[in-house]
Amino acid sequence: MSDAYLPRPEHQFTFGLWTVGNPGRDPFGHEVRPPLDPVESVHRLAELGAYGVNFHDDDLVPYGSSASEREAILKRFRAALDETGMRVPMATTNLFSRPVFKEGAFTANDPDVRRFAVRKTLDAIDLGAELGASVYVMWGGREGVEADAAKDVRAALDRYKEAVDLCCEHIRERGYDLRMAIEPKPNEPRGDILLPTVGHALAFIGELQWPDMVGLNPEFAHETMSGLNFTHGVAQTLWQGKLFHIDLNAQRIGKYDQDFRFGSEGIRDAFYLVRLLEGSGWDGMRHFDAHAYRTETADGVWDFARGCMRTYLILKEKAERMRDDPEIQDALRTAQADRLAEPTGPLDTVRSASLDEQALAAQGYGHERLDQLVTELLLGVR
Repeated sequence: MSDAYLPRPEHQFTFGLWTVGNPGRDPFGHEVRPPLDPVESVHRLAELGAYGVNFHDDDLVPYGSSASEREAILKRFRAALDETGMRVPMATTNLFSRPVFKEGAFTANDPDVRRFAVRKTLDAIDLGAELGASVYVMWGGREGVEADAAKDVRAALDRYKEAVDLCCEHIRERGYDLRMAIEPKPNEPRGDILLPTVGHALAFIGELQWPDMVGLNPEFAHETMSGLNFTHGVAQTLWQGKLFHIDLNAQRIGKYDQDFRFGSEGIRDAFYLVRLLEGSGWDGMRHFDAHAYRTETADGVWDFARGCMRTYLILKEKAERMRDDPEIQDALRTAQADRLAEPTGPLDTVRSASLDEQALAAQGYGHERLDQLVTELLLGVR
């Protein structure tokens, strides 16, 4: 393996305990891999060059654990972090697995279910802060409907806002250095999930009590599964200063949430995403929310994790080559790509400009040539 593509902690690659620990279960088949000890995950990921590990509350501390059991688990987990130098940059909460959430969590019709969901989240925020997390992700997998008659979506959004505001209030009262990130998704497990896309979530954040505390955790698969351009969604999130975290994986359009190894599908989309992240100077974690194929043994899980990071680094190098390739740069000039940065106004300039519509319409922009050059770059012949 080329040293140029060996992951190192400074690349800021992270994985969730639920990703490498995925047992290969799907709706039609039982587990094919045994449970993975979180401590083993920390050590194996550190050996591969990862920066950190993230978790749902129940991934680390099994639901219903006593206070003494919780402390014993955390003591052992902290020791693994200390031994390896690994970090916990992000934490989240499981508000989707347990039967109590079958009708919703933050937006459940029953107020007691909502109170239960918020309290579980506050406990998970405390756990994340205790282990040094700086981002807390909210994925509302059960916040939605199958039967539209059963829920007033406007009232549900009121309750969603209320829950996020309560969590922000808790963070402020405790003095945690922690930001919150909403994770949009259009469907699955609910038929229709609230805040389904980046755009929906960005609009929602503007209505919160402390909008500066809340950003986004967009996921490659979630935008792609509904046919949207993930890179465009991330670009808008960056533009609005709301990219607090990101989930990287692979997905085929129109399929269920596949969570494939990063770059295993949609390699052009993955390339343009890496080019955007690296070119923007964004300093957040490159988190892989994916899992190994069901065909894999425990050894294949680590091949999967290594592959996610290696593909990212290969695409990063391709982006650097694109920047330095003289023919591609010439094609970009033909496309006038750099001129998009020129302001259109002020108003007086627009009003007084002498414009020749025919000459403007006769221009060519050379997109075919440019696109082919990028294709050749990705295919390894440039």
